Amino acid sequence: MLFSHTSFIGIDPTAGRKPFTFAALDAECRLLALDGCELEEVLAFVGGQEAATVAVNAPSAPNLGLVKKKLEAQSLTPGYPRGVDMRLAEHELRQRGILVSPTSARAESCPEWMQLGFILYRKLAGMGFQPYPAANASHQWLETHPHAAFCALLGQSPLSKPSLEGRLQRQLALYELGVGIKDPMDFFEEITRHRLVKGILPLEVIYTPEQLDALAAAYTAYVAANKPEEILFIGAKEEGRIALPVGELKERY
Repeated sequence: MLFSHTSFIGIDPTAGRKPFTFAALDAECRLLALDGCELEEVLAFVGGQEAATVAVNAPSAPNLGLVKKKLEAQSLTPGYPRGVDMRLAEHELRQRGILVSPTSARAESCPEWMQLGFILYRKLAGMGFQPYPAANASHQWLETHPHAAFCALLGQSPLSKPSLEGRLQRQLALYELGVGIKDPMDFFEEITRHRLVKGILPLEVIYTPEQLDALAAAYTAYVAANKPEEILFIGAKEEGRIALPVGELKERY
């Protein structure tokens, strides 16, 4: 069920100078907001929405040992299998060639950005947000992963995220999907021989890696609310599933 004024928000914990970057889209997939902020600020923005679907670029909880149990059951030799301290969702993505960070079974062993994500999920739950899909719920959350989302949308592994070409590629992918953001092709229209020689590039046209990751999450939230048949869940529900804005994945990326 869609409410009359629903916002679709993507949140990216970065553990940087501003620990969170968020993007918000409206019902027409137009950009409402894009900013870096503190936890309290992003919660204030999210809490001020009449209705919201929020996608977070972070695991919702530590792993429960499902991968370890699965690999132990498949192993012919006793012992502790290597490389099992991750969630089933991450294991399944890695098997397809999508390299994502593993989530430890111990929260304190997880990197800072993951721990920020755990805090964010707890805060959202305290504000009344329910895990997607929740019928007739005005405020819902889901987990996604920006690198996996871009792999799925592009049909291949994207170029390096910090690089100019990688940012252009990601921005163009979102723009071509109808997300109301700056057209990255404007970057090339503003380049002249003189500006290129002088190193004067129109970088203001291109979003930062963190902004692009937040935009990918916001787009995932938009698809989840408006085209649920085009959302694919990876992993086990009890351990935390990763939602991707595609109907299916390739065998390998």
